[in-house]
Amino acid sequence: MDSGRRCLLCVWVLVLLFLMCVVKGNLVFEVHHKYGGRGKAALGALRAHDSQRHRRMLSAIDLQLGGDGSPTNAALYYTKITIGSPPVDYYVQVDTGSDILWVNCHNCEKCPTKSDLDIELTQYDITSSSTGKIITCDQDFCDEAFSGPNANCKVGMNCEYSVTYGDGSKTEGYFVRDYFTFNRVSGNLQTSTINGSIAFGCSAKQSGGLGSSSEAVDGIIGFGQANTSILSQLAASGKVKKVFSHCLDGNEGGGIFAIGEVVQPKVNRTPLVPNEPHYNVNLKSVEVGGDFLNLPTDLFDVGSSRGTIIDSGTTLAYLPSEVYQQLIAKVMAQQPNLQTHIVERQFKCVWYSGNVDDGFPVVNFHFENSLVLPVHPHSYLFEYHDNEYCIGWQNSGMQTRDGKEITLLGDIVLSDKLVLYDLENQTMGWTQYNCSSSIKVKDEATGNTYSVGAHNISSAFSLSKVNALTILLFMAALCILI
Repeated sequence: MDSGRRCLLCVWVLVLLFLMCVVKGNLVFEVHHKYGGRGKAALGALRAHDSQRHRRMLSAIDLQLGGDGSPTNAALYYTKITIGSPPVDYYVQVDTGSDILWVNCHNCEKCPTKSDLDIELTQYDITSSSTGKIITCDQDFCDEAFSGPNANCKVGMNCEYSVTYGDGSKTEGYFVRDYFTFNRVSGNLQTSTINGSIAFGCSAKQSGGLGSSSEAVDGIIGFGQANTSILSQLAASGKVKKVFSHCLDGNEGGGIFAIGEVVQPKVNRTPLVPNEPHYNVNLKSVEVGGDFLNLPTDLFDVGSSRGTIIDSGTTLAYLPSEVYQQLIAKVMAQQPNLQTHIVERQFKCVWYSGNVDDGFPVVNFHFENSLVLPVHPHSYLFEYHDNEYCIGWQNSGMQTRDGKEITLLGDIVLSDKLVLYDLENQTMGWTQYNCSSSIKVKDEATGNTYSVGAHNISSAFSLSKVNALTILLFMAALCILI
């Protein structure tokens, strides 16, 4: 090749590198709702999912990483991510209750190979990616993962992780770094792609439910607070604020999931309980149909097994026995002629032919800073069969092996609301919203705002519109991570 051609090639390479490093904007990818909304016959599956999740979420965790978040076995939402050079697609569960991002790796022992979610499972092979690199014990990310030096992790050794959950399930592996392909929001309902380097777990061995789940995917993407989460990695680049939001469509199973600043709608906030592995907030009182429940003043006190957990990975809502009994009584008092019956040996259900929003009361949860979380009857009543509705409120005393009374609010409370998690200011909040519409997001680099629709963004992924949940990563290019 003559010098002129070499020069021209070098110029093009420099231009591409320059564009990769200076392009700034918002990134986007889509996720699916596992159940595609609340199907009439899915109640048992929803309860089983929650029970298995809580055994892991609320039990003691043997976690060698810096974070305390515990992955779920079958999160309600999963996304397709693209890793490596050449790029390969992987399906991972989206979970606000866990920290690390990991995928099953080539020759993984007892990792799932089939899934009933109508997706093809793929194991990551670092030898097939020209940009994949193993993270060793002497690298900074390994220290961050362990929250400091680990005496058992010697220079030159692979930076390994091992997570054991409360139900006995376990994942073991090592950290690697590779290129991820993101969709950048480049205008109203428009995207383009850029690459960035992210550290993640390469699972080499699994046991228990993780290896045998019928709703198996390729891994988990955690949005917890630890340094190992993808959110923390992007924030550490200095290009992303540690803020994310989700808006879950209660009818279609889609919605929006965003990292970064949402300009519209505006959201009021309440403080997060400090030093908690999950997103805990201070619940003050519960109101049903305009009447406040008569509860002990210390029932929701923040402390061990106290506080209220907000968790998008849980489907139903779990209340302490005293709250549950009074709430159910107040709800049914508005329909004194109705009799409850049991479905699937666990759900209280009623026959009702009218509009549930007209026939049953709104439940309001009152939090610190006078923030109210309203839950309408169409959200907490599931139509099991025609005119047969089952109640989504559950008694938490029956959900944990140690019998701890918890307050945990899942999708039935969070649906049809934009929910904001602001880790920069240690607050969170929400507002009622049409999650099938669009939100306005801010481009930090230019200050421009763009409209992003839940089902209208052009994406590199050919996923079902009905089940698509759009994740927006509002960030500049990831050159610092590359």
